[in-house]
Formats: sequence, C-alpha cells, structure tokens
Amino acid sequence: MNIPLSEQLECDLIVVGAGAGGLSTAITARKKGLNVIVLEKDQVFGGTTAFSGGVLWIPDNHHAKQNGIHDSREAALKYLKHETKQFFNDDAVNAFLDYAPEMLKFFEKETTVKFIPTLYPDYHPDAPGGVDIGRSVLAAPYDIRGLGDNMKRLRPPLKTITFIGMMFNSSNADLKHFFNATKSFTSFIYVAKRLAIHLKELARYGRGTNVTSGNALAARLAKSAFDLNIPIYTDAAVQALISEKGTVTGVKVKHQQHLSQIKSKHGVVLACGGFSHDIERLKQAYPHIKRGGEHVSPVPKTNTGDGCRLAESVGGIVDIQYEDTSAWMPVSKVPYADGFGVFPHLLDRYKPGIIGVLKNGKRFTNESNSYHDVGADLFRACEQFDETAMWLICDQKTISKYGLGYAKPAPMPLSSLIKKGYLIKGNHLEDLAQQAGIDANMLVKTVGRYNIDAVKGQDSEFHRGSTSFNRYLADAEHKPNPCVAPIEQGPFYAVKVFMGDLGTFDGIRTTVTGEVLDQSNQKIIGLYAVGNDRASIMGGNYPGAGITLGPIMTFGYITGSHIADLAKGGQGLLLSKQKQSVNSQLMEEAYHVS
Repeated sequence: MNIPLSEQLECDLIVVGAGAGGLSTAITARKKGLNVIVLEKDQVFGGTTAFSGGVLWIPDNHHAKQNGIHDSREAALKYLKHETKQFFNDDAVNAFLDYAPEMLKFFEKETTVKFIPTLYPDYHPDAPGGVDIGRSVLAAPYDIRGLGDNMKRLRPPLKTITFIGMMFNSSNADLKHFFNATKSFTSFIYVAKRLAIHLKELARYGRGTNVTSGNALAARLAKSAFDLNIPIYTDAAVQALISEKGTVTGVKVKHQQHLSQIKSKHGVVLACGGFSHDIERLKQAYPHIKRGGEHVSPVPKTNTGDGCRLAESVGGIVDIQYEDTSAWMPVSKVPYADGFGVFPHLLDRYKPGIIGVLKNGKRFTNESNSYHDVGADLFRACEQFDETAMWLICDQKTISKYGLGYAKPAPMPLSSLIKKGYLIKGNHLEDLAQQAGIDANMLVKTVGRYNIDAVKGQDSEFHRGSTSFNRYLADAEHKPNPCVAPIEQGPFYAVKVFMGDLGTFDGIRTTVTGEVLDQSNQKIIGLYAVGNDRASIMGGNYPGAGITLGPIMTFGYITGSHIADLAKGGQGLLLSKQKQSVNSQLMEEAYHVS
C-alpha cells in the first residue's frame, strides 16, 4: 500500500526510482543493515524493467556451470574489451565481472528474486571471447498475487507486446508454441491452456497474475523490498536535492500533492531510468533527431532525465560521449483510438521472408542482427534522407506464418490494421512501393536480387543466418537457412519502422562504486547514481541479451554494499586488485551479518 509519506521524514538512505537499479540498491543496503525508503514519481513501480525481457547478462554464472556450460572470466573480459573498444573502462568492467556472479547468488539466496538459464547466444558470438550459450539468465515467472494489495501498483507489461494482456516469456520455446498453434496439436493444447488461465485471471483480477520476463523481475524485486519493510512510495516526485556544506543530505519531494523534506544520514541514490523522454537532451545526443528525424521510445514516459538534472543541480556531470547514446530498438507506431502504442520489433526481423528497405528501396543491413545493431545501421544509413525510417517487407505466405510487427499470424485478421494504415498492402511490389513512398523500381530490383540467393537459402549481400544469434530467433524448421526465404507470393505487405530505444547508455559520471563526480572528477559526497542514470559500462554497444539489467543489478549491489559499509565505519567496497582478498573477506562478513 502507498502509505502517507509524512509518517517517515528521516532514514539512512533514500533511493529515487523503483526499477531494477533502485530496488537492487535498496534491497542490498537494507540487507546490510540500513533503513531505506524508495521514492517513485510514477503511479506504479517497476520502471523500464517491467517492460523489459527480464534477462540479465552474467558471465560465468552458476546456472551455466550447473548445466555443464563452460565460460570464464577471462573470455568475458576479452569479449568486453572487443565490444567496448575505445570506451573500455578497466576498473568498472573488472568490478562487474568480479561481482556479477556474486550478486546473482545473493539475490537468489536472500530474496524472492529467482532466475532460470536461457539458450541466448551473445549478440556477437563469433567475436573474441564471445559464446554461443550460457551468459544470459531470465527472471523466473511469478504469481503477482504474492504482492497483495501492492499488485495494483505494479507497472503492467507493455501493451503492444501482449495478447489481450497475456505476456509471452522471453524464452524462444514459449513463443514457438504460439507460432505453431494452428499447425501442431501439442502447441494448440499449450496455447489453449495459457489462454484459459489468462482469461480466468482477467475476469477475477482485471489483469494477468502469472507474469513473465521483466514484469516478473520487477514484481520479485518489489516483493523482496516489501518483505524487508522497505516502503516504495509511488506518486512521489523528487523536486530537488538538499545539500549542506557540499554534502547531499536529503530531498524535497512532492507526494500525493503534498510537499515534504526527507533527510538521509548516508545519502541519496539516483535511479530515475535515464533520459529516453528528455526531449532537449535527446536533441543534443541523437543524430537522427538533430537532422529532423523522429524518435519513438517504448520505455515509460516518466523517464524524462530527472536523475541527470538532479545531479547537475549540485555540480554533477552528464557525459554525452558514446557514438551510440542509447540501446537502439526499431519500433513501429500502433494506432489506438487515443493516439498510438509503440511496438518493438524483437522477433519478426529474424524470420525468413522478411527484409528491411529504406525509402530508396535498398536493403542496408543484416535484418537478423540484434535490435541495437540494426538501429545503429538505420540511423547511419539514413543520413542522406529527411527522415530516419525503414520498411519491413514480406509476402502473403510469410505474414500468414509469422505475422509482421503488431500484425499477428493467421488466422488473426489483418483488415483492421490495413484500414488504420499500420499495415500497407499491395497486390504487387510496385503498388506496395507507391503506397509506402518507396522507390518502386529499386524495390523490385532489391527483392529480385535477394530472391536469387534466397531460393538457395543464401544472403550473399548481408549474410543473414551466419551466426548462432541470427539463427536463435529465426525458424529452425525452415531449411537450409532459418533466416532466409524468398519474397514472391503476392499480395505483399509493409510496416514502417522508426528509431526507438530501450534506455540510454550515456549518463551521469560516477566512480565504480556509484559516487557522482563533478567536473574535476571529485566525489559529490552523499550522492550516488545507478541504473540507466549512470553511464553504461558497455561503451554504447550491445554485446548480448541482458547487458543492461545485468550491470544495473550488479552495480546496484555494489553501490548498496558500498554505502552500507561506509555507514558502519568501513572504507567502502574495495575494488583495487591489490586489495581484492581483503575486499572478499569484508563482503563475506557483511553477507553473513545481514
């Protein structure tokens, strides 16, 4: 329940934001002895995490070891050096690799948070240190009735990627049943049972209660916080930081229309979700917006850069430095009666018989690469155009089998989406191109050239299907290449796809343990940043499934431990190689004391 804020005006630690970053920090600090409160400006808790796939990238994790999968810290370090290139941060990356497996064990042993292994390859598995399996783990499904009355305050999943509110698990196996429901009796029974359970939940609770993916992770983190008597105040927008003699000692907050001041003995942690909807900062950071293009983000609308502004108000620095400021996601705009929803193209691009073209009618990338890689290629390929967009193209056979964007496979009807303009339909390619505003002659040539290879299961131009990751989300039953099939049976369909993001990579400058730094790289005492507020260790790249949530929870754990140790009179979390043995002993002692 959202109890009145006036009942508690002083604590040990204030956390601003109730996503994975904020809640992992709060839970860790509480387990290590601090009195913590969480402030969330939205009406619901869960942040971007609740919309996400709920996957964490944790190299050399115990789930992989238990399943006989070999990985090593050394291989992961080599991979991250390759992926982050000139932005490789030795101290931060080594801290992540040291503490990520420990963080995973801590949350699974001490809280309601649980994970299951996945079959995800790294996104660049053929790069030095890359692997085909083992580094990504997925939040276990959760029955949110365990939240009690707080179930109403959990952010619902992203509407556009549910079916009548029912969530699909991020595992490929779950989705295959839904794609095969009309072709396999086993899949039909699986889907029928899922639907029956979901409809029963809707009738009784007004929403699905058996949640998966990021919604499950957000719910499990919140449940763990409530079990530890950590209050999560929603509708609690922090207006300003309180600073005394250069030390941040609290916040001014507006909660349910009432203004309050909260004092904190050991500081304030910013975990506000980054700046995906901070229009002014985006104009400075996003090349496609600078040149007049459109950007459509599916992350919560409340991610407006509050943490960045609060840090700057007391001298903190927000660095816009990476070549790719955010985790890019190609998205389409689904028309609703009151506006539009944002659909992230997580699956369709991998399927055989679907290609992406620019307005000039040309392909520009391997469509079966990761969403981030396709997004990065898209905004660079569109430098010559007045907008940053592509069109996903397929034929009748393909859309019937896999769907296209928000359009579902057969037997679901397409007429409504065609009427609303989301889905463009043409009896032949020239007709489709004319309606979409694509160069018709070049589109015909592009599809013709693609088909010559595709009938043989090849893609000599962009090499679709050449990596284990390309193939993972494709169609394993389609031979010889699960990512490639010709586009030849009209009518033809197109969906316009824009640039979006899953969260920002650039962010507040911090130490490894989370202290916010000023222009001179001096610590602002009492102020910390975690989650997407803090600059990512990935250097603007996206190496694998869960490379946002894995570091986010790991550095939440590091920062929470660091603050708790300082509060007890210690030196904080020791990260230098020379002191690692001492650090491990301190961590173990703190762990058992809690």
